[in-house]
Amino acid sequence: MIGVQRLFDLGGRVAVVTGARRGIGLAIAEALAAAGADIIAVSAGLEDSGSEVERRVRAHGRSFRGHRVDFADRAAVAAFVDELAGTPVDVLVNNAGTIRRAPAAEHSDEDFDHVLTVDLSSQFVLSREIGRGMLARGHGKIIFTASLLSFQGGITVPGYAAAKSGIAGLTRAR
Repeated sequence: MIGVQRLFDLGGRVAVVTGARRGIGLAIAEALAAAGADIIAVSAGLEDSGSEVERRVRAHGRSFRGHRVDFADRAAVAAFVDELAGTPVDVLVNNAGTIRRAPAAEHSDEDFDHVLTVDLSSQFVLSREIGRGMLARGHGKIIFTASLLSFQGGITVPGYAAAKSGIAGLTRAR
C-alpha cells in the first residue's frame, strides 16, 4: 500500500483495530496507517514485536502499539480497556472473530458460547467503553466487520451466523 494516494486524511488520529494480525484486520490497519492514523493493533495471537502488522504500519511512518488480547476472556477485554484509559481513540474497528464448524445438531454449547463471546459480546463491550470517550469528545467512529452470513445464515456455523447477525443488529442499535 506504500505510495497509494490518500483518499482521506486521518493524520493525528488514533485507530484501534481488533483482529489485526492477519486478513481483513491487517489490511484495515495498513489502510488506516496509510491515511495517517496511528495504530493500536489487537489480536489474540499478536507477536510481542516484529509482527507483519507492525512492519506495515511503521512503513507508513505511523506509530504502532500492539496488544495480545483473548476476546473469549471478558477479564482480558476489561484489562485492555483499562490499558487504553487516557488514550483518545478516534476510530475503533471491531474485526476480531473466530469460527467453530459443526452441524447445528452437533454444535456444542461451549463452541456456540465461545464464538458469541469473541465475535459479539466482546465487540459490544469494547464499543461501549471506547464509545463513552468518543461521546465525551464529540467525535469518533466505530466500525464492525459482519458477514454475508448475517443475512443468509450458514451451513455448519450456527454460532458464527448468530454472532454476525447480532453484529448487524448491534450496528443499527442506538
